[in-house]
Formats: sequence, structure tokens, C-alpha cells
Amino acid sequence: MTAPQTLDRAGIARRIPHSGSMCLLDRLAAWDEQAIHCTTATHAQADNPLRTASGLLSPNLIEYAAQAMALHGGLLAAEGSEPSAGFLASARNVRLSVARIDDIEGDLQVHAQRLTGDVSQILYQFEVKDAAGRPLAEGRAVVVLNTPLAMETNA
Repeated sequence: MTAPQTLDRAGIARRIPHSGSMCLLDRLAAWDEQAIHCTTATHAQADNPLRTASGLLSPNLIEYAAQAMALHGGLLAAEGSEPSAGFLASARNVRLSVARIDDIEGDLQVHAQRLTGDVSQILYQFEVKDAAGRPLAEGRAVVVLNTPLAMETNA
């Protein structure tokens, strides 16, 4: 059985470590071995968990892109295996075109492209656009994989 070409919000939540309202992506639109495209309208929800008193600020678009990267990793994982645990280690050359995103109309278009990587880290390029294709955020991100957590040992 192969990974699906599209997914709804529930299918996405089963493949990333975020659930409930913290799962920011609504739909997997397309993907292949090198890239992923997701859409979402969660930026307009009043109960978005990233919203502050000032609204939903544009640096949060990095988290939208990071969730698309996590989903990409989950889709690439061998059938029946657990995706590699990972975390966003850095975001570089980030360009934000707006101050906030809760007032953006229509779905956000979240794109991530894998540029290079191995079993320990992956470099992605990402771009988030509004429904009309206007760039809202772009940059590069390094995801570190399979990093063991510090374990307590008894001496």
C-alpha cells in the first residue's frame, strides 16, 4: 500500500506530532519525493493556538512550513514504520511580506521542497503564499532527525 496523494486534516494529524488545534494544516494538496504542498484556513480561526493579543503574527508561518516538512517526512517513511523524530534546528534567510496573517483571506498555500539531506538532517526551502499566490513568507529550514533525548541513568 502506498502513501495517499491527498489527505484531509484528520489524515495529516495521524502523520505529524501535532494534534487538535495545534495541527495547523487542513489539506495535503500534492507531494512527491522532493516537495509537498498543503493548504489551510486555520490562520483565520479565532481559537488558533498561536494567536496572541496582537493577532496571528507572520513569524508563525515558519511553524506552518515546519508542519508541512514533518508531514513530508511521514509520507516518505516506509509503510508501517514510524517516521523519524525531528525538530526544527534553524530557519535562515526568512523573508516575511506581512506583519500578521489572521486577516489574510482564503487558504494559505504552504510549500516545502527538500534540497538535500541524510539520515541525520534535512535542508528544506519553504514558501507560504496567500490564495492569490502572493508570497507571505519564504526561507530555508534545517530539520534534525533521530536525535536521542538525554537519558537519565542510575549510577
